[in-house]
Amino acid sequence: MNRTKKIVQTSIVGIIANVFLAAFKAFIGIISNSVAITMDAVNNLSDAMSSFITIVGARLSAKEPDKEHPYGYGRIEYLTTMVIGVIILYAGITSLIESVQKIINPATPDYSAAALVIVTAAIIVKILLGLYTKKSGEKLMSDSLVASGKDALNDSIISASTLLAAIIFITTGLSIEAFVGILIAVMIIKTGFETLKETIGEILGARISTEISRSVKNSINSFPEVNGVYDLLIHDYGNQKLVGSAHIEIPDDITVPQIDKLERQIATKVLKDTGIVISGISIYSMNTSNQKATELRAKINEIIKDYPNALQMHGLYIDEEEKKITFDLVISFKEKDKKGVIDNVKERVEKLYEGYDVQIALDYDYSD
Repeated sequence: MNRTKKIVQTSIVGIIANVFLAAFKAFIGIISNSVAITMDAVNNLSDAMSSFITIVGARLSAKEPDKEHPYGYGRIEYLTTMVIGVIILYAGITSLIESVQKIINPATPDYSAAALVIVTAAIIVKILLGLYTKKSGEKLMSDSLVASGKDALNDSIISASTLLAAIIFITTGLSIEAFVGILIAVMIIKTGFETLKETIGEILGARISTEISRSVKNSINSFPEVNGVYDLLIHDYGNQKLVGSAHIEIPDDITVPQIDKLERQIATKVLKDTGIVISGISIYSMNTSNQKATELRAKINEIIKDYPNALQMHGLYIDEEEKKITFDLVISFKEKDKKGVIDNVKERVEKLYEGYDVQIALDYDYSD
């Protein structure tokens, strides 16, 4: 069964569960005059709508690439996740307004045994649904499902709060209904904001996980000709389509046909090992017969220790014919004066090796 069908099936389960829960909670909330249970029912309806939108997004994202969109339509899932975030946010704001109005114009709730049983059952259903949906979303790399799963788990806490308010009222006569309603609303709003924040981060281009980065680098480093993997970039086009590029450091005595063969082998192995398409491999040439390169590498590494935000030096090459030294310097994003660090390191290296033109390329900490 393909990814889209699994997402649709998981979402249908969510729709059915949430519609039933919403119907029961709305009925109990109205007859018991409970704003918290009624607001919880509204939240279940928003969850059902979120699952429906997830289905729409999964269907659209599965469209085949075309001339206008050669990387496919996978990123539509980001847009549907944003819509889900807006729906959650709207539900939270509506719940907050209703709860505040209940504080201004209080009404005494009337809980029944049936109401307590339904709320208890809802807690159990939401925990199971949340775990199922979240686990499926992580397995299928679906942000929409993960968001729905997190929301369902939050709902179980919300329902537990509603149950607690009912128990307190029954045992003490103290009604905290409206205040629990505010708590529920705040939790819903928080979930909405977090969903939007995470999705916007993905659209802007979030840092790839350490697990993905290391798995790709380990796959490339498994080739004996490769001395290091740097500047790994992975672009997520949604619908499990990951496309990347990297720099590799190899000996300077490898021939062009050998490089061509190596690049093809690397792309094939990475795809097999990780499912990621490597669309480009750039080459750093490593001196193999120049002892000065080994000495210089050690000295530069000592120099950059003086700069806390200078994370790594790589791609070092000495061209004796043109008297040129080139390398990349990885500088942390939090460094305010990146150019200053580059200029300072350049000046110190030029003092060590007078007569050489030192060229340092600024590099960023794109991946772990």
